[in-house]
Amino acid sequence: MTEESQPRGGDGERPYGDGIVPGAGGGPGYGAGGASGRGAAPGGGAGGAGSGGAGTGGATSGAGSARRGLSAFVKETAIVVALSLIIATVVRIFLVQAFLIPSGSMEDTLLVGDRVLVSKISLQFGDINRGDVVVFEDPDRWLGAQAPDGGGGVGEAVKDIFEFVGVLPDDSEEHLIKRVIGVGGDTVACCDDAGHVTVNGQPIDESAYLYPGDSPSLNEFETTVPEGELFVMGDHRSNSGDSRIHGTFPEDLVVGRAFAVAWPLSRWGTIGSDGAFDGVPAP
Repeated sequence: MTEESQPRGGDGERPYGDGIVPGAGGGPGYGAGGASGRGAAPGGGAGGAGSGGAGTGGATSGAGSARRGLSAFVKETAIVVALSLIIATVVRIFLVQAFLIPSGSMEDTLLVGDRVLVSKISLQFGDINRGDVVVFEDPDRWLGAQAPDGGGGVGEAVKDIFEFVGVLPDDSEEHLIKRVIGVGGDTVACCDDAGHVTVNGQPIDESAYLYPGDSPSLNEFETTVPEGELFVMGDHRSNSGDSRIHGTFPEDLVVGRAFAVAWPLSRWGTIGSDGAFDGVPAP
């Protein structure tokens, strides 16, 4: 609480104590008014009026203090909210952003409705590796034609603002999330005699994250990933449109690495590949 909002009152608001003013009472030396009980009454009345005047001044002062206190509170709250939004925006742009999972292409690693945390700063200090789960911008209509946005009024505008500053997870469906299988220079193929995807000739054991009952791929393919591009697939292979269909895409489209499921709390945990790609040789 600021000094201005401290209540000010007490006897200091009333200059003459209990409202007794000089000349209010009768007695010798106070003139004719003091000689008569009737003369004393006007003096007493004057004292009462003075007391009432002091009380009104105290109420006015208290109201002014309350207004100043409320104004200070509003200003402080506005500053705190503004700083919080600025910090949240900086975190979202440069450090971490939350995304909502809208489809089942990464099951069972990620389920529909999961909120995942995506690290952006890690891209500044390291390369994208095989096995990373990455969020990236739609390279070229991988998601298909989007329905026109009819607008959602004030509520939709507020939601967009909260998504922008990072208070709400991004659910714009303009991004995809997949697992990196091959990086620039790698040769990715499917499948070997045991039915495994191979990277640079090394079979990959994907049992740690592959959707139960799915094969690594029903489609045979072999491709060499251009430098600066990525080959990705969803963990739910039979329910994922990925590089097997659309080909590779530039690394520059990657927003960040998904490193944790943040919500619901029952699914809180980190996201990894359990070393599936550790034995892959250099291209």
